[in-house]
Formats: sequence, C-alpha cells, structure tokens
Amino acid sequence: MREKLLDRGTDALADYEMLEMLLFLAMPKGDTKPLAKALINRYGSFAAVLAAPQPDLLATPGLGPHSVSALKLVQASAIRMARAEVLGQPVLNDWDKLMTYLHAALARERVEQVRVLFLDTRNRLLADEAQARGTVNHTPVYPREVVRRALELNATALILVHNHPSGDPTPSRDDKAMTREVQTAATALGITLHDHIIVGNGTWTSFRKLGLL
Repeated sequence: MREKLLDRGTDALADYEMLEMLLFLAMPKGDTKPLAKALINRYGSFAAVLAAPQPDLLATPGLGPHSVSALKLVQASAIRMARAEVLGQPVLNDWDKLMTYLHAALARERVEQVRVLFLDTRNRLLADEAQARGTVNHTPVYPREVVRRALELNATALILVHNHPSGDPTPSRDDKAMTREVQTAATALGITLHDHIIVGNGTWTSFRKLGLL
C-alpha cells in the first residue's frame, strides 16, 4: 500500500486502506486491516471514523490512546488546513472555501455547536470561535457575549454558524428567534450580522438566501 500511495497517490487507496495505514503508523505491530474494515463498516467512511466521538473510539476493542490520538490528529489537521484557506481572507467572496471549512468543522458533530465568524471592515476573517455547545437539538446563545467579543476583536461584522446533528439544516423557531436577538444587539452597536448559516449533513442553509435577514 505504501508503494501504491507513493506511485499513484491517495486516490488509489480505498477508505479502509487509508485507515489501515494510519492505524499501522500508530501501532506498527500486527495486522490493522481487520480493525480498519470494522471501523469503516461501523461508521460508514474514513471521514466519519475520524470524526467519531473520542470516548466511542477509546471504547472500541483494538484501539487505544496512541491510535485514537493519531485519528484525532489527522481530523484536526484537515480542519486546520481548511481554516487556513479562509483565515484573513474576505470570506464573502469565496463561499465554496468557507463552506468546505464549516463542513469539516461541524457537519459530523453529534451535538449542536454555535460558532461566530468575526469579520473586519473588509469582511476578512479575524477569528472563528465556538460560543457554545449544547444538546442534540439546542444550544444556548447569549447575544451580549457575542457582541462583547466582537468589540474586543474590533470586528465590524459577524456570521453566525451552527450545525444540526439531525442533518436537516432547516431553521427552527428557536434558530430564528436567536438570530433576531443577536441582530438586535449587534445593530445597536453598529455591528452587521451578515448571515446565519446552518450546517447539515452534506448540505447547508443561509438565512440571507432564505430572506430571513
């Protein structure tokens, strides 16, 4: 497989082969193919294995701290690479790169997480910060805290982002109410709320495009 990787590139490897090689690097004794195939069968794909909750992975027979650390390191690397493509850039000009990053960070999360993208006067990304984590269908957001952090960063605009673990990005009544509250608090201090993006499983919804902002 190493020769296949070096000669033909990663596209020549199946998901279980990529996982098999990664596990072998973390624990180079024994055959990692059965474990790799079992994980792919359980979670569905290489990406889904990387995004699986750490406690679930640690509870899997055959996996230990070294192998789980390797999986999480690869996941974090993928997210950071995607984030590097948008950090410091005018995010409103390249939605494809922005959504690639947001999907990498949120699409496979099993609980709701609200993130805020803080932008400068040229709509360049100053910071992307998680504001809160909640349950499978609810996350509390405090508009005053969002605005306070924007002022600390000298941000002039915001984009709200959160995920729906159900996979359906349709805005809920609570989503709409929270968006109105944040918009009111931000507008009072001259900060623009550009959009609220909800990330589902392979899809997303924009409040701006829906006419809700």
